[in-house]
Amino acid sequence: MSGGEAAELLTDLMFRPWGQVSSSVYETGRLVTLVPWLVGHQERIDYLVAAQRQDGAWGAPDGYGLVPTLSATEAILSALLRGESGTDGQNLGEAAERGLRVLADWLAGPLRLPDMPAIEHIVPSLVALINRHLESLAGHGPLSLPDGMSYDTLDLVRSWIESGAEVPEKLLHALEIGGPAAKGALVARPTAIGTVGASPAATAAWLGERGARDVHDPSRGHLEAVARRHGGPVPVGLPITVFERGWVLSWLIRAGVPVEVPPEMAADLRAAIGPAGATAGPGLPADADTTSVALYALALLGMPYEPDCLGAFRSGTHFSTWQGEQGTSVSVNAHVLDALGQYVTCVPAAAGRYDETIAEVAAWICERQEPDGSWTDRWHASRYYATAACALALDEFGGDLSAGAVDAAVGWVLETQRPDGSWGRWVGTAEETAYAMQILLLTRWRADPRCERAVDRGHAYLTRSSGEEHPPLWHDKDLYTPVAVVRAAVIASSHLARRT
Repeated sequence: MSGGEAAELLTDLMFRPWGQVSSSVYETGRLVTLVPWLVGHQERIDYLVAAQRQDGAWGAPDGYGLVPTLSATEAILSALLRGESGTDGQNLGEAAERGLRVLADWLAGPLRLPDMPAIEHIVPSLVALINRHLESLAGHGPLSLPDGMSYDTLDLVRSWIESGAEVPEKLLHALEIGGPAAKGALVARPTAIGTVGASPAATAAWLGERGARDVHDPSRGHLEAVARRHGGPVPVGLPITVFERGWVLSWLIRAGVPVEVPPEMAADLRAAIGPAGATAGPGLPADADTTSVALYALALLGMPYEPDCLGAFRSGTHFSTWQGEQGTSVSVNAHVLDALGQYVTCVPAAAGRYDETIAEVAAWICERQEPDGSWTDRWHASRYYATAACALALDEFGGDLSAGAVDAAVGWVLETQRPDGSWGRWVGTAEETAYAMQILLLTRWRADPRCERAVDRGHAYLTRSSGEEHPPLWHDKDLYTPVAVVRAAVIASSHLARRT
């Protein structure tokens, strides 16, 4: 069955080249405020109200709810204060009150926040907008900023944007933080398909009210297409063409799923890699993660391509996601290890150029393993994703010095399986279960009876949960689900379990 599912998935990728991404509370909220004239406005408001939790918040636990709750609350307040016809004022007012109460509670005390892109700019920008609304509402004091945050860096970024000075390309993905300075900002240039920063919110902020007047504006056309495709709400990032194809192909081929890859897909993936690397999609900067996964997928397809472009992301003994990155990512470096290791496997004559780097990256990853055997990462909420990336790369390309790290990772997976056979951070999920099963099935422990029993239980869980939606676990401005990527991971793990 896995071959048929994989063929259907690849067909979907060709028919929907922008990518398949879940809707985002954060991004949808920004469109409610910024472009109320855009098609699907009422559907976006309805989506926000329906997505509110019983406790008044939006989003996931452990600090992940702050950004979506700020965005949704501000958007609902904007709609209320505009007095829009066709909206249920009482319903919106109650939703806003619940959101304000939970925000006031969170921001009054210590709050641990996840490492999300631009969070240090997004939170102050939304708090300021809400506090401006509260000036005209009785009974509410202003919200505070979380400890360690200030308006200073946001003011600096806005002054850069207003002056027309060059800003880091990755910042365009969150151009909406620029406020009024974002409208028509010279630092941004829409791509050929009309997007700014591969973000509906950034595109809307750049377009401004001009979009309501010019029905032929390419950026308006792009926003309309995204909104119609998702029924009103919008995802946090789109297009993600190269990212989606690279991950889907890597999951499937690494697991041995029989696939017939359309030749144009492979050609497009190869063409996406330039001297500076590959971008996840139009409007985004090149990054080491997308570049290395694309290189790895090509090598698995028997089309190895010289990975020297990764040198632009080298930072000592490891690789940065992009140049000037603040922080590090173990999953990015695991993917670099995959790319370099698979290239040398295909082209043994290149070993002299890359063996030292492979050893350094493997050692760097091992040094960052948690005492319990897992890894954590800045691009995913679940340790199972990071641990799968690291354990699989180390097992295949890390050599004997990485054996202990792989053994510890397998032990952690065996210890953390849930009674229903699943794995997961907050609850058991098919996605996290798929990653855990790959650690057990694609490493040197695959024949261990304990792994076999755990895999049987995990596979039974995947079978029972087939057809359920995958909760958002991937990091962007908001948590999101790259639907096709997650589906590929589940297909791969089910194929491995059946084959075993």
